[in-house]
Amino acid sequence: MSPAKKPGTEPAADAGGVRSVQRAVEILSLLSEERPVISIREIVEATGLAKTTVIRLVQTLEQNGLLWAAPNGYLPGPGLWRWAHLARSSWELPPETRRYMRDLGARRRETVNLYMLRDIYRVCVAQQESPQPLRHVVHVGDELPLWAGASSKALLRDAPDSLLRRVAVSSPYGEGHVKRLREWIDEAAHRGWAVSHGEREDGLSAVAVPVLGRSGTVVAALSLSGPTVRFPDDVVEQYAADLRQVAAEMSERGFDHPLSPAR
Repeated sequence: MSPAKKPGTEPAADAGGVRSVQRAVEILSLLSEERPVISIREIVEATGLAKTTVIRLVQTLEQNGLLWAAPNGYLPGPGLWRWAHLARSSWELPPETRRYMRDLGARRRETVNLYMLRDIYRVCVAQQESPQPLRHVVHVGDELPLWAGASSKALLRDAPDSLLRRVAVSSPYGEGHVKRLREWIDEAAHRGWAVSHGEREDGLSAVAVPVLGRSGTVVAALSLSGPTVRFPDDVVEQYAADLRQVAAEMSERGFDHPLSPAR
């Protein structure tokens, strides 16, 4: 028989494994369009990890094809390409949805975003940038907080109280923010669209509407956003009407998930 394991050894090992995974992900997250290659020294400076730990993690990532050694550091490895292809095939918008967003952006000349709910965040899954020099832009894949913003009010329409409490606790206002969240959500549900002015960032405004699945539940939020000076009340109402029409067309296509046709 195998010797009995000492109490508490497995949780410690599990914690160490999770910590290693978190550190590896942190290293990969340092790579970006602005920094496609990163050196061991830069990783040490950015993470605060010991050089020996960084070298061990980088070697493991390289062995699994997630990093690739270059003369001046490490760049994304070919193993990531397979994952990127899988992610793209899962999250790529149908042609009709891309066209809706492109046409809406061309008409209104503001940035069009499509957000989905993920825990206490909203994730940008698609974007059509405004053609104007002064514009609001987030990156596809960015996670933004749910405690403010027009898209949050649309996404949280069907949210249970337990989720609203968690969102409120994550906000700068604490658990007492639940009451305001509920007021915002109810107001948006009543009129069919939501608006925000400087709630998360000064000078930034947005209008958003829910995108519904076949069951009638909210699966995404479609928004127009830009500088507050370009979002007076009369324009906001025009944007809201246009967004509702586009969202209705998307919903009528039969999407349970806005990025893939319902089967």
